[in-house]
Amino acid sequence: MDLARKFNSVLNIRYGQDAALDALLLHFMTENHLEYTIDPLKNASSEQLRFMLVLDEGEFYAPCSDWMFRMLLEEGLPDRLQLKYIEQWKRFISLSRNFCADRDQARRFILLARHKFRMALASPIIMPSRLMKRFITIFMSQSGIDDPYRDIRRGLNRQAAEIAASPVFDEMVNRGGADVDATGRIDDLRYALDLLEIERLMRISTTTDHWTPESFNLETFASSELVEELATGSAEFRGVLERLDRGEGTPNRILYLPNRAGGIIFDLKVVRALLRLGHRVVLALKEGFFFEQPTFWDRDNDPILAQAFAGAHFVSEDRLSKNELLTIMARHPFVVISDGTREKFNPYRMSVTFARAWKECDLILAKGKRLYDRLIDNSHEFTRDVVNFYRDGGGEFHLHFRPRSRRAHSFSEKYITDKAEAIIAEMREARRHGKTVMFYSGIIGSVPGQTKAAIQVITTFVEHLRSQLDDAYIINPGEHFEEGMDADDLMYMWEKVQRSGYINVWRFQTYFDIEKSFGLMGRKVPPVWTGKDATYSTGCTKEMHIALDVQKSYPELQIIGPSPEKFFRRREYGVGKFCDVAVDSCH
Repeated sequence: MDLARKFNSVLNIRYGQDAALDALLLHFMTENHLEYTIDPLKNASSEQLRFMLVLDEGEFYAPCSDWMFRMLLEEGLPDRLQLKYIEQWKRFISLSRNFCADRDQARRFILLARHKFRMALASPIIMPSRLMKRFITIFMSQSGIDDPYRDIRRGLNRQAAEIAASPVFDEMVNRGGADVDATGRIDDLRYALDLLEIERLMRISTTTDHWTPESFNLETFASSELVEELATGSAEFRGVLERLDRGEGTPNRILYLPNRAGGIIFDLKVVRALLRLGHRVVLALKEGFFFEQPTFWDRDNDPILAQAFAGAHFVSEDRLSKNELLTIMARHPFVVISDGTREKFNPYRMSVTFARAWKECDLILAKGKRLYDRLIDNSHEFTRDVVNFYRDGGGEFHLHFRPRSRRAHSFSEKYITDKAEAIIAEMREARRHGKTVMFYSGIIGSVPGQTKAAIQVITTFVEHLRSQLDDAYIINPGEHFEEGMDADDLMYMWEKVQRSGYINVWRFQTYFDIEKSFGLMGRKVPPVWTGKDATYSTGCTKEMHIALDVQKSYPELQIIGPSPEKFFRRREYGVGKFCDVAVDSCH
């Protein structure tokens, strides 16, 4: 019996239930080259995935639709899956024959790809999208052509720009709406017109979903069907768009995911309308060639696209910290990033910057049928509200809204900042009364599975210090730990506190401190804690960098604990995780 048939929902397919199922899931992950423990430099950790997805312990996530995942776990080759494989193969053959002039060279890598294709058919565990990624890599590495669709995308953008500059486009967007009540309040009327404009622009942007360079023209665009569709607004559409206004009086952060060249010109019209309403937008492009999808680098070769992006702030760094990202978003209302991939939506391969952008935004505007498969037709819950919109092959417009999971933890920037400001106020008051302010940095979660024990260890020792030191105000991070806050949230909060200039003494946990804590608790030091100190914590390592930086501005700051050199053999702290990244080899 197929293991997949034992479960009525993909949410029930989990690690730790059955050894055979565990083996099959690991086979799926390794064959699709997505397993973090095997290739942590390319694949996201479970903590990074949780920036985007709400995952319980042991819950397994496959970056595809439910029906695709179940077919991949079945024995044999279902017809629907076979058709998807064949679709990828035909697209690869077309790519090879159309863009590689050297017939012998093309024949060589087509035959190479055929071996991969036969293996996929013989043991169908590879997602079709991952198979296509493999084909594209073969094509690019063997042919030396890094982007065969660059000119095609440039042509589509040129045609779209001509349409966007036409009187026909202006008339479609700006003519009055029959369902807008002009007798009401002016501010209500303005709001209704703003929503109507965004709806029209989003609908228009999807008209390019199935156009070819040959059919992409003003006559096709100005079809009677589209004119009729735009004549009045949709109540369903307005209900979704009204979620942009959360009634908090502050602009929302929106992550916009476009899907195609040509359409990107109209997507930027949507972005401009959102910016005018006060929202802040992060737009994510592909890192490299993926057929018609616009890439982060297209503006370097396309003056029309570069002009359309005027005023946008491009960020090429793929591992921005939370602090760095929020600083950029605060300074620039329109930010453009890369998602870090050359494939369909795949959280396992997304860049750190993209994952953090998802986490820090309020709403995801995801365009295209491909994203419907990954974001709507997938039972796993996401951490943010998702709006997916696209136009099918028959020209019908589709709009789907998926609310964020109720289980998603969310700590707003304001909430975290307020917590930091409250601690700073206490430090300021302590200094005013002549007390010495000490910040104690120690292991909180760097020992896997020991977070609660670590809080008890650090709290016990800080209480001991408080009983021994007169007129000292000691900050214990363990007393401010909140369930659901990940390392990004905590590091963002503590950095504000640490850079405030009110710390007199910064003490880093030593092994003696840990021994003393267990002694005060009447316990021996467990083996998992033997030899540990603050240098074992990648979070403390980052804090040592901050401490030395702060000391440059406040030379009177005393830093107590292990020497800085012992910290710096470690890498940056893990993405959204408390436990350590591995120690670099010392050579």
